[in-house]
Amino acid sequence: MTQPDPHQLPLAQRLALSYAPRVARPSVQTLMLLDNRLAAILRAGGEPVIAQIKLAWWRDRLSENPNTWPTGEPLLERLRQWPADPAQLLPLVNGWEGLLAEELTMAAIEDFAQGRALAWAALVPAGQADAVTAAARAWALADLALNLGNGDEAGAARRLALAGRPQTTRLPRAFRPLAVLRALSRRALERGSAEVLDGPLAGLIALRIGLTGR
Repeated sequence: MTQPDPHQLPLAQRLALSYAPRVARPSVQTLMLLDNRLAAILRAGGEPVIAQIKLAWWRDRLSENPNTWPTGEPLLERLRQWPADPAQLLPLVNGWEGLLAEELTMAAIEDFAQGRALAWAALVPAGQADAVTAAARAWALADLALNLGNGDEAGAARRLALAGRPQTTRLPRAFRPLAVLRALSRRALERGSAEVLDGPLAGLIALRIGLTGR
């Protein structure tokens, strides 16, 4: 698999990825890289229509047979070896596009979280996706709230992310990175911190969850 610059991922995700089993790491890393590529399109700012065009390019590629994809794009080269149908990643693209709306509604936030969750669930064997989907949704909501700032939209995402008790379900070992991200992002929200890795204790929590699953 093509190896991109590991610094393309945020530090917390690189740390979480280090706890993935060797056999699962390439697929999890590919998912993280795609998710971050889509996020970067929105962070670039500018006219929403430009972002929509870029997201539509990814939507078109994921809808096609990988044998027809253009060459020269390292992320597409990685996705050629994705262990599931790349079309299962379409909800991820749609979820990010929903954040381009002038007003970020609760429905758009839920769709975004669900799109991210379905992308993670695509890596799970059939019939075993419920726990992974729930964990990915929890992380997606918390991560969004942490990155929206302090406005009304961030408040809505925060309320959704903090609703209910923290999830502690042990995930399959291949999804230890997701378990780490779920726990650290929830902790940051509860502490009112803007940083997921906000001190030595965060690293110790990542170590415990990465090694034990909870």
